[in-house]
Amino acid sequence: MSLFPPEIIGKAEQIIAGFSSRGMMVATAESCTGGLIAGVLTEVPGSSAVVDRGFVTYTNEAKADMLGVSPATLEAYGAVSKETALQMVHGALLRSRATVAVAVTGVAGPGGGSAEKPVGLVHLAAKNHSGTILHREMRYGDIGRDKVRLATVETALDMLVEAAV
Repeated sequence: MSLFPPEIIGKAEQIIAGFSSRGMMVATAESCTGGLIAGVLTEVPGSSAVVDRGFVTYTNEAKADMLGVSPATLEAYGAVSKETALQMVHGALLRSRATVAVAVTGVAGPGGGSAEKPVGLVHLAAKNHSGTILHREMRYGDIGRDKVRLATVETALDMLVEAAV
């Protein structure tokens, strides 16, 4: 039995089938989802032909060390920002064999939010080798940690499809 709802598994299956048929590979750079995006993709048989690697970069140090996120960016904008998400996805693409990468950073809750960055705020980015760069700022609201994380996984999967042009 899967930890993920059927609609999310269905999206992951479509990504694996579509990317596999086109010889494309994926990398993930995850903070608030803690590896769930890579996890749902690897639940699908045949995913080893598509999923190159996943970076779980929960701390600022991990974002800098593993993905090359600039400490100056983290200082100026914070971990939960468009700027950080874009640097995360760039690093994931650069440091993998992937043709498409997705990155997520956010405040899943229940604590950790602020007026400027409330619980449920997530920045997502996707990028491909052709130069397409996508960013989404999602405000899922204080709907509970599990729901924020699952909603983020679903949005990330949608962005992978969109970036696979």
